[in-house]
Amino acid sequence: MPFIKIPYFAIRLTIVLQKNKRATDIESDKLKARLAGRLLALDPGDKRIGVAISDELHITVRPLKALKKTNWKKLLSEFKELLIEFDAKALIIGLPVSLDGIERSAAIGVREFARKLSLSLDVPIFLQDERLTSYAAEESLRESGLKNADIASIDSESAAIILRDFISDSHNRIEISNGGNTVTSD
Repeated sequence: MPFIKIPYFAIRLTIVLQKNKRATDIESDKLKARLAGRLLALDPGDKRIGVAISDELHITVRPLKALKKTNWKKLLSEFKELLIEFDAKALIIGLPVSLDGIERSAAIGVREFARKLSLSLDVPIFLQDERLTSYAAEESLRESGLKNADIASIDSESAAIILRDFISDSHNRIEISNGGNTVTSD
C-alpha cells in the first residue's frame, strides 16, 4: 500500500470532530434511554387538556379522552393516574409559540404549568412547539369522516399531533428539569 501524506491539521480536525460526535451520540443515547417506553402528551387549553399516548416503541400514537380543567390538585391526580395506567416514561406538553416564534402569555402560562408539574412528578417533562396543531387536528378529524368534531376531540387530536412531532423531530424539544429549569435538546 502506498504511503499517503496527510497534513497534521486534517488529522487533528478529524479527531476533534470524532470526539464531538461521540459526545453528541452519548447524550442522544442517554435521552433515548430516558424516553424508552410510552410517552404521554398534553395539550393544555383554557377549558380542557387534550391527552394522547404513544406505544412503547413510539410507532403509533392515539388520542385519549380530554380532561376538563379543574383545580390543580385534581388535575395532578389525573395526570398521575394516566402515567401509572399507561406506564408512561415521559410527559410531553405542547408549547403554544406564535407563528413568528415569539412566546406570548399562553406560552408563559404553559411554561409555568410545566414547571409545577416538574416539581410534582417523577418523569422527564418536555415542551414541544405546537404551532398550528389545532388546525391540523381539525383537518385530520374532518378527513377521517367526522363532520362536526367536538372540541374535546380536537384537543386530544392536537395532543396526538404534538406527540407525533416530538417523536419525529428532536430539534424542537425543550426539557423541563426538576424545578422548572429548561434544557434544550438537540
